[in-house]
Amino acid sequence: MKKALLYITGAVFICSTLAFAFDKPASPAKANTVKANIVRAAKMHATGKVVEISGEAIKIERTVKGDIETMAFSLEKPSAGIIVNDSVKIEYTEKDGTLTASRVSKVILKNKEIKSPDAKAVSGKK
Repeated sequence: MKKALLYITGAVFICSTLAFAFDKPASPAKANTVKANIVRAAKMHATGKVVEISGEAIKIERTVKGDIETMAFSLEKPSAGIIVNDSVKIEYTEKDGTLTASRVSKVILKNKEIKSPDAKAVSGKK
């Protein structure tokens, strides 16, 4: 009886060590998962004067190093409140050679006050 108990205990010990020695198989959900590199297109900006605008496209003129450049963009969504001759800032991306505007906003230019050099501040005390 003691001998049978010793054999059973030894067999359980050997089976348990073998069970822990084997690697666990990878779960099917983790084995097929591959991290995808998400490529984000760089967002660029352009500022200029609207030459032409429609529901699907906008065309602006901008000055770069003294040269006038015309840029045409396709719109993701129609822009409201923008008319020809408005100054706008466009946030866009380039996909397959086409420029797609994601945001179009008006630019309000601030006029700087020009002070003449002849005008001097006059103080009340001498």
